[in-house]
Amino acid sequence: MRVLVLHSDVAPNSSPDELDTLLTAKAVANALEERGHEIEQRAFIAEPAALDSILADARPDIVFNLVESVFGQGDLACLSASMLERRRVPVTGASAVALASLANKPHTKRILHACGLPTPEWAEPPHWEGLVEDRPYVVKSANEDASLGLDDDSVVVGSGRVRARAAQCMARHGGAWFAEAYLAGREFNISLLEEAAGLRVLPIAEIQFENWASDRPRVVGYAAKWDSCSPDSSGTPRVFGIEKQTPPLARSLAEFSCAAWRLFSLSGYARVDFRLAAEGAPMILEINPNPCLEPEAGFAAAAAEAGISFSELVERILNLGA
Repeated sequence: MRVLVLHSDVAPNSSPDELDTLLTAKAVANALEERGHEIEQRAFIAEPAALDSILADARPDIVFNLVESVFGQGDLACLSASMLERRRVPVTGASAVALASLANKPHTKRILHACGLPTPEWAEPPHWEGLVEDRPYVVKSANEDASLGLDDDSVVVGSGRVRARAAQCMARHGGAWFAEAYLAGREFNISLLEEAAGLRVLPIAEIQFENWASDRPRVVGYAAKWDSCSPDSSGTPRVFGIEKQTPPLARSLAEFSCAAWRLFSLSGYARVDFRLAAEGAPMILEINPNPCLEPEAGFAAAAAEAGISFSELVERILNLGA
């Protein structure tokens, strides 16, 4: 097929998480080219005439959508899918509606809570209703991924410190911030891949915290994700095997993940992140439609654990969108 690999418009001096989009696009383009497809790789421009020009030049049978942000904002990533859908161009991954629904984390949590799916308690500005004074909270971006602004200082206790941390992050990074009850339990990433026979749960990954000081909060912060030379990166390895070690927990994680997939009408591929509460109950932290496909990232690792090579994974996602 003629495939347009469409990615975020990223400047050469962008942050590591944004530059990762270019690495992923190149890896996907190379994999598809090796499998015989004709590839055009371009940056998405959220302007109708510009997009029409890109499509006229590339004449794609399908667009492989790797757009993670528009104008530097993650909550605008749905624009690429929306503009392509209006032009009736086949596109991989989640729909514009699904991307928009999951672009705001507190909104996602409200839907999960209303539908009976477990998620940690949270509070939002300006009133911060529901904050419990002696409970630890992690202050997170409401509309950006990639652990933006997330570090040890993100975990705070008391409404005053929650408000101060949120204001500090807003001033530094922009956007909206909220507080989610901090859970110190185990962390899991569940990768989901759509197949002709139905939804497939790939091998479940656990993020472990090795050589972690006992007084440090267990958060996978920005350094852990984007500074491969940092102690936080080496101290948070990804491991597999929970299906054999604790089958009931694995089944519970899989069932909640599939329920979230159905609730938000996801398609193609997705990832659901969990933490365990004190009593061991799984709690949904985030739902990631069109998660990162960089060859060393979590989704590709889960596929590899299932015996699916990176090029085969990319080909499967492509065919799902065709």
